[in-house]
Amino acid sequence: MPSITRADVAHLARLSRLALSDDELDQMAGQLEVIISSVARVSEVAGAEVPPTSHSVPLTNVFRPDELQPCLTPEAALSGAPAREDQRFRVPRILDEE
Repeated sequence: MPSITRADVAHLARLSRLALSDDELDQMAGQLEVIISSVARVSEVAGAEVPPTSHSVPLTNVFRPDELQPCLTPEAALSGAPAREDQRFRVPRILDEE
């Protein structure tokens, strides 16, 4: 497995627009090498019979059926509004239009 060089880290830092010092480049090269070798070790353990997963335990979504239910009328929804306009809440302008 090819190792991560200081030049590789410098290239990644340049692509990410990160300004790294020489000491940080050396430190990151070592840390990335450890991370990549750890991922490689995990990949060796997973065989063809082990399906890829995103969670360690199976997840099942619980959905309820969609049912129409009565809702508020526009008049009831706006009944407590401090200001309204054309069946809508009226709020103060927060952005200037140019």
